[in-house]
Amino acid sequence: MRILQAEHPQHWQELLQLFTYDFSADDKIEAAVREIITAVRERGDEALLAYTRQFDHVDLQAHELRVPAGALPLARQRVSAAFLEALAVARQNITSFHQRQVETSWEFEREGVRLGQRVVPLAAVGIYVPGGRALYPSSVLMLAIPARLAGVQRIVMVTPPRPGGIDPHLLAAAELAGVHEIYQIGGAQAIAALAFGTAAIPRVDKIVGPGNSYVTAAKRQVFGMVDIDSIAGPSEIAILADETADAEYVARDLISQLEHDVEAKAVLVTTDATLARRVATRVLELASQVARAAIVQESVRRYAAAFVVRSLDEGIASINEIAPEHLEIVTASPRSVAEKITNAAAVFLGPYSPVPMGDYIAGTNHTLPTGRSGRFSSPLGVRDFCKHVSVVEYSRTAFERERKHVETLAEVEGLPNHGEAVRARKG
Repeated sequence: MRILQAEHPQHWQELLQLFTYDFSADDKIEAAVREIITAVRERGDEALLAYTRQFDHVDLQAHELRVPAGALPLARQRVSAAFLEALAVARQNITSFHQRQVETSWEFEREGVRLGQRVVPLAAVGIYVPGGRALYPSSVLMLAIPARLAGVQRIVMVTPPRPGGIDPHLLAAAELAGVHEIYQIGGAQAIAALAFGTAAIPRVDKIVGPGNSYVTAAKRQVFGMVDIDSIAGPSEIAILADETADAEYVARDLISQLEHDVEAKAVLVTTDATLARRVATRVLELASQVARAAIVQESVRRYAAAFVVRSLDEGIASINEIAPEHLEIVTASPRSVAEKITNAAAVFLGPYSPVPMGDYIAGTNHTLPTGRSGRFSSPLGVRDFCKHVSVVEYSRTAFERERKHVETLAEVEGLPNHGEAVRARKG
């Protein structure tokens, strides 16, 4: 874990580079995904089943793609009571937070002109739940609950198949979150099926959820046929700390995100050089001792750093530049510092608000912008599952009063038939 100094301009560039992610895919991946999407569009379920045999080594028939509804209550019997309790608390907290995001339609009148905005839920949404290195039942809740609160009538979950069937933890989470349909299909082929539909899997209007580089490339390629949430990059954490921070807490919190993937990124931004050295030493010690050590050691080697700043204001400025996915503020007065943070997807205040609380149980959404896209993007929420429809109604009097302005503007813009459309109603 290298230590950078804000007094060196090149170290600022290293910090920015650390959090800058190239969202474009490898040409070979793009080509392979394009071939998969084309095959699913042209051959439907036949292609889905062939790719499932090839990539997941599971032999399914078309009628087996959809998980039967009866499998969900059975899944509850195969998981622990502690897991179900944790899931129930998470659902309650996620629901409580996201209920406050629910929007209502509105309208107003301006001298004979009635204008409004209707909030309309999407009809069908697909949620992609990864099935690679780890299970993510928490993601099922984070993706499905906002969609349900938005009023989406068809929430479809896809996740890669396993030889023994989908893990019961995922199925239990899906039932609790209100998922309507579950299909055991993964990878780029699952994204293609959701976007274009097959005989077994009807198409959806939007696809959300993270995945590997093939899933990400597929989401990019089908955008336009369907909406997507974002192009997700590796997990990120930044911790802004002063001399009051506990080095052990900070080291553990950095590692909690570095265990996601060898591409995960972590930085400590601190005013205290001693803290930076202590944390760097402790992270290196822990990296070889913790579970998932191989992943942690590699991500520490490639993407972990401490950045020593000359003032708290300089630290705040550096955070606003890198726009991290997760930001912990561990200072003497974290709330006052947080007021100056403009670019971070999720902010955690104080020593007892580590990122894992938000990952699982606090209630805020853990589907967050990465790769410095927090400068212009927001966490997933209820609004992402709605459309906003503008409504316009003119009375004749209001039309007569304002039509001349339409004629003027249409003439300036060289669109005479716009003007003729209102002129035809004259008198």
